[in-house]
Amino acid sequence: MNLTLRIWRQPGAEAPGKMVTYKVEDISPDMSFLEMLDTLNETLTERGEEPVAFDHDCREGICGACGMVIDGRAHGPERTTTCQLHMRHFADGDTVDIEPWRAAAFPVVRDLVVDRSAFDRVVGAGGYITAPTGSAPEAHATAVPKPAADAAFAHAECIGCGACVAACPNGSAMLFTSAKVNHLNVLPQGAPERESRVLDMVEQMDVEGFGGCTLAGECATACPKGIPMPSIAAMNREYLRAAAKR
Repeated sequence: MNLTLRIWRQPGAEAPGKMVTYKVEDISPDMSFLEMLDTLNETLTERGEEPVAFDHDCREGICGACGMVIDGRAHGPERTTTCQLHMRHFADGDTVDIEPWRAAAFPVVRDLVVDRSAFDRVVGAGGYITAPTGSAPEAHATAVPKPAADAAFAHAECIGCGACVAACPNGSAMLFTSAKVNHLNVLPQGAPERESRVLDMVEQMDVEGFGGCTLAGECATACPKGIPMPSIAAMNREYLRAAAKR
């Protein structure tokens, strides 16, 4: 496969950026999208040019480090992480636009790399439980109903890649935050901080500059782990209940 790539290049956070066109040739359809970018970077390095900076780590769809907007869609044409997107989803001769996540809360660091530490601060505001110190508690000491366990596991699948924010026309982080809130709030172990958790995490989300949610639904469509839209409604119920008590 031969492709034309139009990639956002930005040397630094304060520097202006622009789309730069590159040609890649003899790309295998079985390559992942990141392997294709590796091939491009090898060519750029051999020519003495600066390689394209992009986030990656496990390359197995687990860590959530990779992420870019491909042809206007978060993670590209398939509902998966960028590292698990393969070149067979493109056609020979295609022109592919590659941009970083576009959100006020995700400032560009360089090229396709953005600062997603806002997510860390949202989780740090309430994504924990009270646990006694000392020896490990008996595994069956606290009974967890099967529906609660299933719901917790479903929300815990969120890998924090940021696709929901990048896909949202408002740059909202409601799907991410709801996943982190509901993951703990549905469990008995999360009960002590249940009210403070949702209030503090939503407040931190607003402080970080994420946009408001208008239930456009693009977040759930782009989420590679399938966090559903009802997660947002569940968090809203938790928030209203906690706010009324406060």
